[in-house]
Amino acid sequence: MKPQSRKPLSGILFWSVISAAFIGPGTVTTAAKAGAEFGTSLIWALTFSTIATIFLQEAAARVSIASGKNLGEAIALKFQQHATRWIRYFVGISVIFGCAAYQAGNILGAVSGTSLLFGGNPKIPTLLIGFICGAVLWAGKPETISRLLGVVVAAMGLVFIAVAIRSGIPAGKWITGAVVPTFPQGSGLLTIGLIGTTIVPYNLFLGSGIGKEQEIHAMRKGLIPAVMIGGAISIAILIAGTRLSDAFSFEALGEMLRRETGSWASIFFGIGLFAAGFTSAVTAPLASAITAQSLFGSGNPHWAPGSRNYRIVWIFVWATGMLFGLSGIKPIPAIILAQALNGLLLPFIAIFLLLVVNDARFMPEKSRNKLPANLVLTLIVAITLLLGAMNLWRAIQSV
Repeated sequence: MKPQSRKPLSGILFWSVISAAFIGPGTVTTAAKAGAEFGTSLIWALTFSTIATIFLQEAAARVSIASGKNLGEAIALKFQQHATRWIRYFVGISVIFGCAAYQAGNILGAVSGTSLLFGGNPKIPTLLIGFICGAVLWAGKPETISRLLGVVVAAMGLVFIAVAIRSGIPAGKWITGAVVPTFPQGSGLLTIGLIGTTIVPYNLFLGSGIGKEQEIHAMRKGLIPAVMIGGAISIAILIAGTRLSDAFSFEALGEMLRRETGSWASIFFGIGLFAAGFTSAVTAPLASAITAQSLFGSGNPHWAPGSRNYRIVWIFVWATGMLFGLSGIKPIPAIILAQALNGLLLPFIAIFLLLVVNDARFMPEKSRNKLPANLVLTLIVAITLLLGAMNLWRAIQSV
C-alpha cells in the first residue's frame, strides 16, 4: 500500500516515528526535572516546541514531496557553489555532532534503565547495549527492533499520562503554564533543553526522507496528530515530575510512579527508559549517516548505505556514546546538556530549511511557503535564537 492511500490511523502510525524519536531519555529527564524544580511554569516551552515541530517537520516533508529531494539533498543543491559550499559542511558537521551529543544521553539513559531494574556495575550493560546497537547498525536493518521497542516506549508514555491525570493539579494552573511564558531563576538550561529534546534537528532530515511518496494533504493528516500525541506525552512527563517530593533522580521518579500507581509502574519505567534509550541509540547514529549521505554524497556509491564513508559517520556517533557511557559521568546533567546544545543548534538548521522551502529552483509555486507560513517559521527562528542567546549570556555572566 502506498503511503498516500493510507487511512488516517495508518498515517498517524506512519509518522509516529517522529514523536517516538524525540521521546527518549532526554525527554524523560529534561521534562521530569523541569516539573520537579519549577512545577508547571515551563509547560509553555513544550507547547511552543510541539507547535514549532509541526511547522518545521511539515515544511521539511513538503520539500521532499514537492521536489523529490530530501532536505539534505535540497540544501546540497542550493549551496553547491564553491563560495557557499561551507554551508553544507556547517550543517552536516553540526548535525553529526548534535547526534553525538544525543547519543551520549541515549546510552546513559538506556544504562540507567537497566540499573533501575537490576543494579550492579553500569559498565557491563554499557558494553552489552553498545555491542548490540553496533551490531544492529552494521547489519543495516534496525527498523524491526526499533518499532518493537517503540511500542514499549509508547506504553511508558501512557503510564505518565495516567499519573498526570491523577496529579491533582488544577486545570487552570497547568493551562496557564502552557500558554504564559515565564523564566524562573535558574531555568534557562532546562528551557532550552525542553525545546532541544522536542524539536530534534536530525528529525527534520529523517522526516524529509520518509515522506517522499506521500501527498502533501495525506502527510499533514498523519504528521500533525502524531506530533501532538508526542507533545502530550512530554507534557504529561513534566506534570508527573511535579509529584516528586525529593531531588530529581531516576530512582526518585521510579519510586514516585510506584507510589502513585503500584510497583508494576516503577518496573515498567525501568523497562521503558531502557527501550527509549536503546531505540534512540540506534536512531541517532543512523540519522547522522543518512544526513551526511544526503549532504555530501547523494547518488555517490562512496556514500551508499554500508559504504566506508557512511559507516565512518555512524561509528563516530556510536563511539561517542560509548565513551561517555564508560566514563562514569553522571547521566542526568549530561543528558540535559545534550538537549540544550541541540536547542542552540536548532535555529540555524531552521534558517536553512526556511531558505530551501522558498527556493523556486526546485519548489513549485503551489508548494512554496506562503506569507503566513514564512512569518511563523521566522518567529520560530527568532524565539529559539533569543532563548539561546539569553541562556548563553547567563552562562557568560555566571563565569
